[in-house]
Amino acid sequence: MLSRALDKADAEGKPLPVRSPPQAVLSQQHYETEVAARIDVAIRTDAGFTERLVWFWSNHFALLASKRSEVRATAGAFEREAIRPHVFGSFYDMLLAAETHPAMLYSLDNDQSVGPNSGAGQRRRRGLNENLAREILELHTLGSSGRYTQADVTSLAGILTGWTIAGPAGRLGRPGSTVFDAGLHEPGELQVLGKYYPDYGPDQAKDVLLDLARHPATARHIAAKLACHFVADDPPPSLIARLEATFLESGGDLTELSLALLHAPEAWSSEAKKIRTPQEFVFSAMRLTGIRPATRDIINVLNALGQKLWDPPGPDGYPDAASHWTSPTGIKARLEVAARLAQSAGQLEPMSLLDASLGTSVSQETRATIARAESRTQAIALLLMCPEFQRR
Repeated sequence: MLSRALDKADAEGKPLPVRSPPQAVLSQQHYETEVAARIDVAIRTDAGFTERLVWFWSNHFALLASKRSEVRATAGAFEREAIRPHVFGSFYDMLLAAETHPAMLYSLDNDQSVGPNSGAGQRRRRGLNENLAREILELHTLGSSGRYTQADVTSLAGILTGWTIAGPAGRLGRPGSTVFDAGLHEPGELQVLGKYYPDYGPDQAKDVLLDLARHPATARHIAAKLACHFVADDPPPSLIARLEATFLESGGDLTELSLALLHAPEAWSSEAKKIRTPQEFVFSAMRLTGIRPATRDIINVLNALGQKLWDPPGPDGYPDAASHWTSPTGIKARLEVAARLAQSAGQLEPMSLLDASLGTSVSQETRATIARAESRTQAIALLLMCPEFQRR
């Protein structure tokens, strides 16, 4: 029946009907394109510290790509538009860009939040969704010890109502872009952390975010996470205190914060203490060997290792602690990945790769083990799995 309809349309000179790909298929295509771009940057960059900062902040403002097709389609754009431009800028600018980006509004359901006393709330009998407000306070700014209350979460959720995504009709703006819909916004003055915020429409949320960005609890939370990511799972209190002070004194200037980290003596200990995450391991191995598998293969590898791009188990992002990544299952998966990469890089000279990657930091025991390998393939696999390569 369908073929007869197509034959008739073709005979009459009419355009053939085109079936649009399902939304899930389109979102997966966008996701894979963005993953490929992220991989290109990771492999080719000469600014490794900058990329590490992008990864850190992207994980701090974690998305849940598998939660909704809209998140999967916009996750790469989120990192490119809300994170990357601000890694050496102001924390407030990054915070505002992240919380109001379509990907974050989708990921934490703010597009479904309606002020109970707004015009739309009265008509539709819909209410608040507190997901975004809770994660802003608990994860993105103050931290779990920030002494906020459930009342603060509810008030912030009300303040955030109205921040949504323009629909396909373009009534409020360019379809797919972030817009402020006053008809969804909870009217009136609301209190967060003991301070009252007048209803200035979209500026009400900006005022709250500015105060949260400068809060001492935010400075402590960010300092601790940054020290944990870059230095040690249990970072020295002196380092955290120095980063916290820099954050407060600079008003959240991320250039000053990064310089404080780079100049800290604790950051330059000769002992590598951090375990590479799966993403760091895979991308470092590809940089070293020059092997670049197909994008879908890399996605599958990261999935098997437990660290898909932009898709952690929860909004708190992927853990930084070694204990999360060194389970027997996790190590076995890394062994399999190392073996597969080594098979593709078997024509390379293992000892040259060893000197290029680890230099004098490698132990004599590791060097001897790799030198005694039965084949080049085995030697490269041993290099990728040696303790010095697994740590950073």
